[in-house]
Amino acid sequence: MAELQPGQSRRDDVAAVLGTPTSVGTFDPNVWYYIGQKTEKTAFFEPEVTERRVVVAHFDNNGVLREIKTLDKSNGQDIDLVERTTPTAGREMGFLEQMMGNVGRFSAKDTKGKGPGS
Repeated sequence: MAELQPGQSRRDDVAAVLGTPTSVGTFDPNVWYYIGQKTEKTAFFEPEVTERRVVVAHFDNNGVLREIKTLDKSNGQDIDLVERTTPTAGREMGFLEQMMGNVGRFSAKDTKGKGPGS
């Protein structure tokens, strides 16, 4: 990273030194993120992040590096994920509706182990 100089280095220089970015800014494509972390797992416990490093490169509209900074684990925040599903259009069928919906769908041939068209 010592090779990268704000105001002088360009996107190609950053890519040559650091490689392809892990992520590009969603709302600003002039921000590149390089993310790396080390974890340790003990027995059946959840993995624990022991080291995290994020390099953030900001470019101007001409592709010249404006700023490069390094963040570590102390700069991050833990986020609790929400476990829920998004409702879909329509309605859900109950068990009886599903069973009654199958009545009449199978022919006598199906029950004897032969499929349709045999």
